Amino acid sequence: MGVDLGGTKIELAVFDEQGKERLRQRAPTPHTGYDAALDELARLIVDAEREAGARCSVGVGMPGAISPRSGRVFNAYNTPFNGRRLKHDLEEKLGREVRFENDANCFALSEALDGAARGATVVFGAILGTGAGGGIVVDGRVIRGHNAIGGEWGHTPLPWMTAEEHPGPTCYCGRHGCIEQFVAGPAVCVASGSTLRPFGPTDCHEFRFVFPEIFALIRNAASIERLYTTVPRLLPKYVYAQTVDTALVRAMHGDASGVRGAAMLWA
Repeated sequence: MGVDLGGTKIELAVFDEQGKERLRQRAPTPHTGYDAALDELARLIVDAEREAGARCSVGVGMPGAISPRSGRVFNAYNTPFNGRRLKHDLEEKLGREVRFENDANCFALSEALDGAARGATVVFGAILGTGAGGGIVVDGRVIRGHNAIGGEWGHTPLPWMTAEEHPGPTCYCGRHGCIEQFVAGPAVCVASGSTLRPFGPTDCHEFRFVFPEIFALIRNAASIERLYTTVPRLLPKYVYAQTVDTALVRAMHGDASGVRGAAMLWA
């Protein structure tokens, strides 16, 4: 079973041993408090197992990550789970191990194992939705990093910022000029010419792409088609290598990559 745990919805899917989807369910994420959200998550998992007629391994993809030192959720903005010991508490309720991973890592894992980047040794999966996130998969394994933020790039400063752009728009993380404030979906929605204004947590286009064997998903954003032709042409200018043949390709599994990658944490 894979669970995609978001700020607005909880989506889960059950797969058989051949990877075929057998069940999919979706429910809104409760925002009446942590305990209610934890109970609802556990209930959905148990109910899905009952409907599937089998006890499942459970993998969870979520925004943010579990701190390797405190065991608490961090950077999971707009969710009731931030700062809580979600992994510990859910395992206690279910009576077994549950594997957790960042949602961008799950997306990258799904596409690396049997999606658009299948067969690639190194895959970087970048998500551009209401924010900008990413995940790295090497030889079929997620690279989480020492601080559990491997692959994250949205909260680094915009490279080559002009004097007029400096210090950049204020980001919700408290910093200025984060690249997320220039390239994520809501920023594109409010773009005027070549100037991108800052944005808030609004819903908009979502598109995903990946370096070094780059793959992409673009949903309801036909104007971003130019990424597939423009980005490959620009790479040689910025990559320190004699030959740059990195591919930019569409994600094969689209929105299903989240739950698929979460389930694959047990693969």
